[in-house]
Amino acid sequence: MLRKRKWMYGLVITIGMLIGVGCTDSNSLTTNRENGEVDKINVVTTIAQIGEPLSVIGGDLIEVESLMGPSVDPHLYNPTQSDISTIDQADLIFYNGLDLEVNMVKIFESIGNEKPVLAIGDTVRSDQLLEEEPGVIDPHIWFDIELWKQALDAAVEELKEYAPAHSEQLEANKQDYFSQLDALQDEAAEKLAAIPENNRMLVTAHDAFGYFGNKFAMEVIGLQGLSTEDEIGVSDINDTIAILKEHQIPAIFVESSIDSRSIQSVIEGAASEGVKVELGGELFSDAMGAAGTEEGTYIGMYRHNVETIYNALKKGEE
Repeated sequence: MLRKRKWMYGLVITIGMLIGVGCTDSNSLTTNRENGEVDKINVVTTIAQIGEPLSVIGGDLIEVESLMGPSVDPHLYNPTQSDISTIDQADLIFYNGLDLEVNMVKIFESIGNEKPVLAIGDTVRSDQLLEEEPGVIDPHIWFDIELWKQALDAAVEELKEYAPAHSEQLEANKQDYFSQLDALQDEAAEKLAAIPENNRMLVTAHDAFGYFGNKFAMEVIGLQGLSTEDEIGVSDINDTIAILKEHQIPAIFVESSIDSRSIQSVIEGAASEGVKVELGGELFSDAMGAAGTEEGTYIGMYRHNVETIYNALKKGEE
């Protein structure tokens, strides 16, 4: 209870800061919306999986800042005073929603009264979303490229509404980027289909790859649930070891934004029972790679994951 009270206290302070900085002069914005034209659109996103694609689609028209960088866990993230200031200076704000950035929802609801704020995950058709249990939606929709295109499309529509004079440019850039995503999806499907049937099991630190597994016919096992707030118990580790032993899966994976100790415990536990399981590599789940690297792009991150999974699980096909 004490922990919850501290969190609520922090939330009240954060919202108070938001209200305070929310009174800045609108003339400080870089936009000039006469006749639907703008000089530069300041866009703030929570995760880079949103921000980087929008920076490609928006080109020179937009300036994008993502609040959560490499190795940052959005499930646990609490906004800083600097984040609040950055949000206040934005023209448009995009976040994933679906309870991914759970500690920021109140802030977005508050500032949404003043400027466009969109949870792009909420625009995906509900019948296409995965549920861990009734009412608990899997927020990791960027691992299904078709769903992510829907979500990004909603963000682009907001940009077009904000700057209608640039609608044709934004639409053309979106179509070009989406064609790259279609090619990426075909590439991933072809590569992952080559993994032997008995190796098509993806074991990771938390249950972030449900959409990925659903898309490419792979069974997915996460030591934690959908949120990294869920605790990992001894029974979770033992159950996972039993699955690895039964199916003789050659490798399991750590995630860039999750502590690797739980996965190491599984590897060590399996070894103690005579089951050799290798560390297949590091996957990007809730966060992408560093800006300026291939893995710091959505396409590069996705391709990295596909290559890493394929190289680790193809063993046994020779």
